[in-house]
Amino acid sequence: MKRVTGIGGIFFKAKDAKALQAWYKQHLGIDVQDWGGAAFTWADGDGKPVAGTTVWSIGSAQSDQFAPSSAPFMINYRVEDLHSLVKVLREEGCNVLEKIDESEYGKFAWVIDPEGNKVELWQPPEGQ
Repeated sequence: MKRVTGIGGIFFKAKDAKALQAWYKQHLGIDVQDWGGAAFTWADGDGKPVAGTTVWSIGSAQSDQFAPSSAPFMINYRVEDLHSLVKVLREEGCNVLEKIDESEYGKFAWVIDPEGNKVELWQPPEGQ
């Protein structure tokens, strides 16, 4: 079974999220949207789009989005079979959170690494 197949997103907190979003937009050219981030479309070696995106997002330092972790970031990793991976991680003694979300955006689960960082696992919807 494959485990992680890529990075689906990078999320981090900022003391002044709006100001930091504006800085990245102005100085690095990231097309920061009203929701606080950007979605980078994957491309092949010739620059042609292929199925998949990586999300990059800045949120408020006051957000509890990464709880129970106190880290100011969270990485979202793409996986092929979320339910099977969660089962294996639990069997291996990993701290997997009970909640699994399923929506039109795909399937999501979370595990806490040995340093206390919340890691998001994401199985994209079919075709992505």
